[in-house]
Amino acid sequence: MAALTDPDLLFPSEGRPLSLARDLYAAVKDLPIVSPHGHTDPRWYALNEAFSDPAQLLVVPDHYIFRMLFSQGVRLEDLGVPTLDGSPVETDGRTIWRRFAEHYYLFRGTPTRLWFDHVLAHLFGIEEPLTAATADRHYDTISTLLQWENFRPRALFERFNIEVIATTEGALDDLGWHQMIRDSGWEGRVVTAYRPDAVVDPDFEGFSANLDRLGDITGCDTGTWAGYLDAHRQRRAFFKSFGATASDHGHPTAETANLSDAAAQELFSRIRRGSDDERERKLFRAQMLTEMAKMSRDDGLVLQIHPGSWRNHSPAVFQKFGRDKGFDIPARTDYVTALKPLLDEPVPEKLIAAVEQVIEAR
Repeated sequence: MAALTDPDLLFPSEGRPLSLARDLYAAVKDLPIVSPHGHTDPRWYALNEAFSDPAQLLVVPDHYIFRMLFSQGVRLEDLGVPTLDGSPVETDGRTIWRRFAEHYYLFRGTPTRLWFDHVLAHLFGIEEPLTAATADRHYDTISTLLQWENFRPRALFERFNIEVIATTEGALDDLGWHQMIRDSGWEGRVVTAYRPDAVVDPDFEGFSANLDRLGDITGCDTGTWAGYLDAHRQRRAFFKSFGATASDHGHPTAETANLSDAAAQELFSRIRRGSDDERERKLFRAQMLTEMAKMSRDDGLVLQIHPGSWRNHSPAVFQKFGRDKGFDIPARTDYVTALKPLLDEPVPEKLIAAVEQVIEAR
C-alpha cells in the first residue's frame, strides 16, 4: 500500500513535470469541492444515520465492482444486489465483503482499484492490502469506524471540505429528502438536478404511466404537446427551488431535432398513443433534447448530456435486477452532426451558453 499513499501518486515520475505537478497540486489541494454532478443519496444527508456496514456502503451499490465480479462468475445475488421481484439475495455484510476480498485481485490496474485503495488508506487508515486473508480484519476496522459520529454523512461532507454537491433525481421525485435537509437547519449545501429520462424517453419502462403521473403532479394536460411542455417547465422550476443548477440527460446519442411546432405536436400524439416505430421514438428523444435546451435558455439550468452509452446491455440482468447494474457499454458517438439542429435554433449563442456536454468516461 506504500505506493498508494505516496503524495506523488499519479504525478509524472521525475524532473520538471514532477515539480510542476507538485506546485499545481499544492495550489489547489485545500480548495473546497464543488461537485455539480453526482449520485450520492440525499437520504444520507437528510437522516444523517450511520452507514450500516462496509459491504452495504462500498460493494452492494457499486456497479463497477459487482460488474467485474459478475464477469468472473460471481452471482449478483451473492453480492447482495437487490432483485426486482424481491427474491432472496445475500444479506450478511461480512459474507459479501469476504467474497469481494477474494476477488479483489481482479481490479489490478483499474480506476476502481486505485479509488478503493485510496479510500482504505486515507479514509479508514488501512495500509494493508485487501485480500481474503485480511478481509475480516478490514471489515471489523471499517465497521467500528462507521459507528463513530465523524463517519456519518454530514460529518464526512464537512471533513471532505465540500462546498456544494448535486444529487440527481427523476422528474417525478417529490424531493422529500431535500425538503428534510432544508428543514433540519444543517448548513451543508446539497442541491438537486433535474433528470427527466423517464418522461422524455419512450423506451423507458412505464413511459405512458409516467406521463400520466407527470400530469397529476403538475395539473397540466400531458395528453397534449403544449401541456406536456408546460409540465416540464413546472417541474424544472420546482427543482430550481431546491437549488438545481442543471438538468441531466442519459440519452443513447447526442442527436437533436428541430421540428416545427405542428410536426412536434403530431409526433407527440403518435408517441402518446404508444408508437412502436423506432424512428419516431428516436426522433422524439432528439426533439426533446432541443426542447430542454430551449428551456435552459429561459430558466438558466445547464444542460448536461451523457450520450454514447448503450445502457442495460444485458436483457437478463435488466429484467431481474433493473436499471444501472453494470451493463452500460460505450458506443461510438457523433456530436458534429447530432447537435447541429439544436445549434441552428434562433439566437444560437444563448443556446450554446446554456449547453454543457458532460461525457462520462467508462
